[in-house]
Amino acid sequence: MSAADEKIIRRIYRWDLDKTYLQTEFDSLSDLVRTAFQKAHQKKAVPGAAALIRELKADGDARLCIVSGSPTQMRTVLAEKLKLDGVAFDELVLKDNVRNLLRGRFKALRGQVGYKLPTLLNSRLTAPQDAQEVLFGDDAEADAFVYSLFADMVARRVDEPVVHQVLKAAEVYPDDIDRVMAVWSKIPAADPVRRIFINLDRLTPPAYFQRYGPRVVPIFNYFQAALVLLADGYLKPHQVLHVAVEMVQTAGYNLLTLSNSFQDLMRRGFPLGQVIQSLTEVAQGPGALLNSVRPVPDIIAAFTKRISALGTPPVPPPARDVDYLSLLDDARPRTHKKRR
Repeated sequence: MSAADEKIIRRIYRWDLDKTYLQTEFDSLSDLVRTAFQKAHQKKAVPGAAALIRELKADGDARLCIVSGSPTQMRTVLAEKLKLDGVAFDELVLKDNVRNLLRGRFKALRGQVGYKLPTLLNSRLTAPQDAQEVLFGDDAEADAFVYSLFADMVARRVDEPVVHQVLKAAEVYPDDIDRVMAVWSKIPAADPVRRIFINLDRLTPPAYFQRYGPRVVPIFNYFQAALVLLADGYLKPHQVLHVAVEMVQTAGYNLLTLSNSFQDLMRRGFPLGQVIQSLTEVAQGPGALLNSVRPVPDIIAAFTKRISALGTPPVPPPARDVDYLSLLDDARPRTHKKRR
């Protein structure tokens, strides 16, 4: 295929792996050892994650960039797992902790800001300037903080002194701070980040993330992410149903859990009322998907009933500037926060 035949990259989806795509446990030494020795087929994806990625990439105009704190030695098994799930990635960056150990950079072993932020900035430097971005992380580490800071740095909504203070509080090494500032200065100013989804693996209350503004969307499952992306125009109704059906068929989800997920977003002020009609039309129309999956029309009926019960939904929260200096504890390594 010639360059002229290739589709223009319009959207970039950035994903973390552990607890965002993979159901990974690393809270104890035994968890780390077990995870390190798992084969590809033994690793389990978060329900709906693979289906959502496949739908987001279906048009061929999107790029999937994975940034993970998993060690570089796991590249082969992680790439094999993604292939098994039918997920084609364009970029896979893993953390070189062996190099950190050899250099005596022990703070970098657990640090997320000093690793993910420069990785995101370097990737953005080579990205199409007009490409929009949607980011996926979790509440196990500092993803909401790092992703928000990355978005505001690219958009020039945060000043250099603030970034310096953040990086120092996050225990980033001085030479790494210099590299962050250098690559930041080369990135053309833009405002590409539309949404930041945070998978609530640790069941952090969604209200905790209000401090980051409505761009950050905490989710209990990927059906919720699909609904928001449908309202934002990133997915079509039948693609959302593909995600829902896979979760029902393979992960034990049912009418009640999916209906509760829809209602939860409505209660939080997401304007999803307009998408219910499009979902209903697809669910009730002809198609092999719906002929083979009996629960789908029931799911839509349950959604409609729940929306009627809600009455007038609350007003969506307004956009807000993020006060990163007041959120520095979110930027520090988790072990450090536990000591505090």
